[in-house]
Amino acid sequence: MRALLAITLTLAGLAAAGAARAQSSSAGEWAAYGRDMGGTRFSPLAMIDTANVSRLRPVWVYRTGDLLHSAGRFEATPLLIDGILYLSTPLGRVSALDPTTGTERWTYDPRVDLGRNYGDLANRGVSAWRDPRARAGAACGRRIYVATIDARLIALDAATGKPCEDFGRRGTVDLSRDLLNAPAFPGEYEVTSPPVVIGGLVITGSAIGDNNRTDAPSGVVRAYDARTGAQRWSWDPIPRRPGTPGYDTWHGAAAHRTGAANAWSIMSADPERDLLFVPVGSASPDFYGGERKGRNEYANSVVALRASTGAVVWSFQVVHHDLWDYDVPAQPVAFTLAHDGQPVPALAVTTKMGHLFILDRRTGQPLVPVRELPVPRSEVAGEESWPTQPFPPPAYRFVAESLAPSEAFGLSAESRAACERRIASLDYQGIFTPSSVRGAIHFPGHLGGFNWSGASVDEAAALLVAPVNQLGMVVTLIPRDSMHAFGMRHPDAEINDQRGTPFGMMRETLVGPDHVPCNQPPWGELVAFDLARGAVRWRVPLGDVKGLEGRGYGSPELGGVLLTRGGLAFVAGTLDRHLRALDLASGRELWSAPLPVGGHALPMTYVAGGRQYVVIAAGGHDRLTVGPPLLGDYLLAYALDAPGAARPATGAAPLEGRWTGEFRVDDHERFPISFDLSARGDSLVGQVATGTGRIAGPIVLRRAGAGVLLRFAFDYPAKHCGGEMSGKGDEANGGALLVGTLEVRTRCGDHHELAGTFSFRRTAR
Repeated sequence: MRALLAITLTLAGLAAAGAARAQSSSAGEWAAYGRDMGGTRFSPLAMIDTANVSRLRPVWVYRTGDLLHSAGRFEATPLLIDGILYLSTPLGRVSALDPTTGTERWTYDPRVDLGRNYGDLANRGVSAWRDPRARAGAACGRRIYVATIDARLIALDAATGKPCEDFGRRGTVDLSRDLLNAPAFPGEYEVTSPPVVIGGLVITGSAIGDNNRTDAPSGVVRAYDARTGAQRWSWDPIPRRPGTPGYDTWHGAAAHRTGAANAWSIMSADPERDLLFVPVGSASPDFYGGERKGRNEYANSVVALRASTGAVVWSFQVVHHDLWDYDVPAQPVAFTLAHDGQPVPALAVTTKMGHLFILDRRTGQPLVPVRELPVPRSEVAGEESWPTQPFPPPAYRFVAESLAPSEAFGLSAESRAACERRIASLDYQGIFTPSSVRGAIHFPGHLGGFNWSGASVDEAAALLVAPVNQLGMVVTLIPRDSMHAFGMRHPDAEINDQRGTPFGMMRETLVGPDHVPCNQPPWGELVAFDLARGAVRWRVPLGDVKGLEGRGYGSPELGGVLLTRGGLAFVAGTLDRHLRALDLASGRELWSAPLPVGGHALPMTYVAGGRQYVVIAAGGHDRLTVGPPLLGDYLLAYALDAPGAARPATGAAPLEGRWTGEFRVDDHERFPISFDLSARGDSLVGQVATGTGRIAGPIVLRRAGAGVLLRFAFDYPAKHCGGEMSGKGDEANGGALLVGTLEVRTRCGDHHELAGTFSFRRTAR
């Protein structure tokens, strides 16, 4: 204990380097996903503080128009650079906005193909770069990069939104090419997080469908010239050639053809040291490793690469031979601590197990002790689980480490008894219980612990703040010849093939008959950890679950936390659809605002026109939900009440004129259309035309209060059929956008009733 105390005391205080870094860019900007390249998510702004945050009010709302019906996650955090907000959507649309009004300056649509089978239809933001060789005002002197769900890296002119023709092929690099293991189907290889831009390079990872096959697409990290798009280096987390570092930690005839081990989350960087910090996920498949025996070095690790070359500088593995889907899910946070007045460059690594590791970011050596402790062995035929796993000290473990039948939870005696029986019927021997044929409890499961929400650091307060989830999962290995029967018995469970292994898999949430988690609440908390003392300063239940409000049970959270010098922590991401401001000193809630749908994004803040704004994307979530998904396309801005402050026009604009846009049916098919509206009685009518001639017919719109209703009777010549769409939506963005939901009745095919969305933009003739 004395040794541990001595080490934690070395993490006390703030080095002057932290303050210097805060001044290295404009305090009012937000120039990278986590504000700085180290991902601290801390802003030095303090116009909004604990004394006045109760006066925070909504000041504008922007709708992207990229509304989806049942799939998709609008998780983006905008950038504020050179006085302009830049935003991306799950469909890869990039928009530039006026930061004081939310008025759209330009928008670019990459036309993502919705017909693909995307595993995670999400996007978390864009990145930016200023070309030091470009003259002032030159086209693409400032570039915005977006990596789309269909695996394209696109460079746009920040001033106009037009593709930079000198980058790749007319502004685009195809990321699905030149992989050791190619995608087996469109959508298996995706990108969901923003690239990192460092030293004139744009560096990106990938999101790869889990549990389809052993030889999933390669999780290679690649760097491209920021100006030309030419590939400069690549690094594969799985060593492929004998003699390369880590090669001998992969055993088996097919081990070196294993896929994934990909960096799907957000990377961070230390430009001063030319270091890139890569959070690496698990190798394929997640729950059976008999085809990839060994420790599996670089998978489930944080790896520091030389940013200029891609060479490995150091690595730290958080899980050996993963059998739990325990990716490194979050952006590693680079921050500075001090001992005896000397700065210590540190890296905070949060994990799905709820473990927090603090490393020296120069070497990867732990600054807080890490012990290898014995864990349960797998009894599954062909599997060789690793006998130990790395554990930080107890204070750095943030979730419960036991789930006995006697600890079951239920809202009633009957529900609790059912959970007791369910827990007793499954394998569970602690946090690293291997997947099994009987069914094993993974607690915490793939949701965490910590997840991609990650951690935020206030260096001056020596405080790390993060959301923590506690929600048990059950994973069952399915013998190959039983796959069909399992699918018939469990139609609502997640079941995948894990081709190339003897077992498929099934994953379920551990809930009782009342659909309430079987583990004790709180199921979601916000935790503040004192980095100087190595102890929790406070932890509070975060949010509510519908029907259980006010009980302190908390809600699972995906989104992230914004910290400010005003002493505030802003957080959303819970099931109850609120944005909250908490006192950073105590965790007490000081303010909250309802959101139209869930805000599963990292909030951000900036100054524009002498006023501080807090902004969050609210798009809902297709899986983290109670009941059917409720999705949206909202960007909401808040500021202190100020009479006379600029707002976008909210009055009804004339609907007559030219509109272009699209219908999206069943979230899988896009129908681009255009039409001219003219008044007829109390309605507006037009004739829909499409460039491809796919659908056509008369459209009728009518105002209904603050919204619009539409009816479209269509012909579909290619399928010799037709039908009718009826829609309900809103006028948005000062009358420049019509967006809403559809009901589709069709005589085409087997599905006669479908759902969808519409989005129309006003255009000049």
